Amino acid sequence: MSIQGLSILALIVVFAVATALPLNMGALALAATFFVGILGLGLSTRDVFAGFPGDLFVTLVGVTYLFAIAQKNGTVDWLVERAVLLVRGHVAAIPWVMFLVAALLTAFGALGPAAVAILAPVALTFAAQYRVHPVMMGLMVIHGAQAGGFSPISVYGGIVNGLVEKAGLTPAVMEIFAASFLFNLAIAMALFVAFGGLRAGWARGGAKLAPDPHPEPVSRSLQGHGGTPATATVAHPANARPGQPTPLNLHRGVTLAGLAALAVGAIVFEFNVGLLALVVAVGLSLLAPRSQKGAIDKVSWSTVLLICGVITYVEVMQRAGTVDQVGAAISSVGSPLLAALLLCFTGAIVSAFASSTALLGAVIPLATPFLAQGRISAIGVIAAISVCTTIVDTSPFSTNGALVVANAPEEGREKVLRTLLIYSAIVVASGPVLAWLVLVVPNWT
Repeated sequence: MSIQGLSILALIVVFAVATALPLNMGALALAATFFVGILGLGLSTRDVFAGFPGDLFVTLVGVTYLFAIAQKNGTVDWLVERAVLLVRGHVAAIPWVMFLVAALLTAFGALGPAAVAILAPVALTFAAQYRVHPVMMGLMVIHGAQAGGFSPISVYGGIVNGLVEKAGLTPAVMEIFAASFLFNLAIAMALFVAFGGLRAGWARGGAKLAPDPHPEPVSRSLQGHGGTPATATVAHPANARPGQPTPLNLHRGVTLAGLAALAVGAIVFEFNVGLLALVVAVGLSLLAPRSQKGAIDKVSWSTVLLICGVITYVEVMQRAGTVDQVGAAISSVGSPLLAALLLCFTGAIVSAFASSTALLGAVIPLATPFLAQGRISAIGVIAAISVCTTIVDTSPFSTNGALVVANAPEEGREKVLRTLLIYSAIVVASGPVLAWLVLVVPNWT
């Protein structure tokens, strides 16, 4: 068996074992990294750990640490209450507020993970306090970020349009942006209905909801589906009485200023969101060291190990040439229509574990040879590949999905992880087909 085949087999074994046994998939993936990378490929330890996602590690730790502090001092509760007042108590409107804000942030140039890092903690806390499914809230944020991700001034938009021009094809900036926005909007609408959004505050003629006064335990209530949306709650800060508005005190005001600094620094100045979140968190801890005690324990270290371990292994697979070999085989397919579908699947599958930004730059050029034949719409194929490569960022192994898992209530985090895994598998299996049918097939000549 070739090393490429062995690397794929090892990945399948890791998933199978982690599914059958209560073992951390990240730890298993790191063990597979040793056997495939060091023993199989002969890589040095330095080469293997060059694939460790240090940036993602810092992002997960920094953002969850900062929002653990904001949770402890009541700032997140204050933000949630203001959001409810903004929509006049109609809780069902909050997921759409999150979707639109995330779309606006990325459309004006914010990186998708930066937008999700800022909004996911607030969205998940809101979901924990009101009758809204936490997975739906997280997915609305992610798909909102992807919806705006291909605007002419966005990061993804710049990458794709640059590749189109480099290939000598006619640019279609707004067409690709519209395709991504509408595709993600359609997914968001389906999610909103499937997870009970219509019953979360617009039922009974626009009824308004308040925090559940008699909450169920999180681990139990997250199992809800179908008739009643799942419910999860978190405890209010000790200095806020149940049923009373959370006041804005000095600590919360300073925390809000820190969150604003995080947003401006990440979006306007493009500082690393994780490192900047750590700076803000340390600053808040120094201002009130006793009240922030224990916040670092709220970081989901098992989730960090899981995600970083799998990504490290996928990087070893790329060093083995597995991804390049698959891509070359696809590009040699005689039928442009079939090749386009296979490239959509390649982008979706690999991007579920690796960087969407990097994959866009790798997969789109593979389509250039058969696009030059003129038998198929170049813009349709590129739009389809772009959509397929990014809609799978809901995967827990991507930065966006990982942020949702890390900010979920601790008691229900495993349930959120499993639900995201199932959802991402559905998206990987069906997303490429839908994008191909909608964007590619109608333009086939």
